[in-house]
Amino acid sequence: MEQAKVYFTDFRCHPGLNQQQKLEKLLTAAGMGNIDFEGKIVAIKLHFGELGNLAYLRPNYAKTVADFIKARGGRPFLTDCNTLYVGSRKNALEHMDAAYINGFSPFSTGCHVIIADGLRGGDDVEVPVVGGEYVKNAKIGRALMDADIIISLTHFKGHEQAGFGGTLKNLGMGGGSRAGKMEMHAQGKPSVETDLCVGCGKCAKICAHSAPVITDKKCRIDHDKCVGCGRCIAVCPKDAITPDYDQAVEVFNYKIAEYAKAVVDGRPSFHISIARDISPDCDCHEENDVPMVPDVGMFASFDPVALDLACIEAVNRQPILPGSALAERGDPHDHDHLHATHPDTCWQAAIEHGKKIGLGTDEYTLITVK
Repeated sequence: MEQAKVYFTDFRCHPGLNQQQKLEKLLTAAGMGNIDFEGKIVAIKLHFGELGNLAYLRPNYAKTVADFIKARGGRPFLTDCNTLYVGSRKNALEHMDAAYINGFSPFSTGCHVIIADGLRGGDDVEVPVVGGEYVKNAKIGRALMDADIIISLTHFKGHEQAGFGGTLKNLGMGGGSRAGKMEMHAQGKPSVETDLCVGCGKCAKICAHSAPVITDKKCRIDHDKCVGCGRCIAVCPKDAITPDYDQAVEVFNYKIAEYAKAVVDGRPSFHISIARDISPDCDCHEENDVPMVPDVGMFASFDPVALDLACIEAVNRQPILPGSALAERGDPHDHDHLHATHPDTCWQAAIEHGKKIGLGTDEYTLITVK
């Protein structure tokens, strides 16, 4: 596969040129306008942000993308699938409320919100994964599969289980219905180090499947009920819950890559990644930690694998921000910031597997747009 082209612009703005205009210039330079949008229904796949989290992308970016599509005759809508865990986006009604509260209304973005896998997360389509090794038929939200064109708009950040939250995760995990998310998470199931556990019950509160059981102020995980989503790991204040990884972190990322391929295969797609407010954890949290590194810029490409790698390498070149989780956990001489923040993850697995299954390439040329 020949080198991909990844386009980049920073956040510097001077009088007469704002960030939305810079994003439009980036999309034009990167060739998004070469897609035939005329009369087509276009899914803009993004994350609306969990209520309480303020690191998610501002709706202004979504408006710029939607306006770009509409100016070329397309009919865009904003979309995501329901969450596997208990939160403010576990069904379509609550999910749309969260989207509107966080600013993603038709009035602010110029297009409607459609939750791709329906009211309770069960409206999906089984899509064959060409070349898939771990997933033969991905369960993708129906509205995503009904669209003519897929545009991903991603907030690039860290992630407590995947290592990073980028385009592949936005498309793959985000495109999976609730059943699809369960399939991707199924390999890894956590256990509790009881000497660290204080029995606070936060794990039990967040679990949608009643897997954590608190007895005598200690927790245990019922693996017969656990689906391996990892939310309990993220909320434990004592780091008492740890994944039984074996090879689960790699398999988790392999499956994400295969789901992402299922979403984009056989139709036009284009990908945008905004690397700002680079928090250590997913926007699915009901809070966000301070950024690990300074804001980087906006990236765009037809190749989702190359785009993710370009973002990763750009983030890893940044200085560590004092007071961040990375400053607490990282080694200043270790330039893999994502792995330093979450040492039990393996972000390379998603990139390597995405290349292996023909989703994209890890060889790219970075082109700066002024």
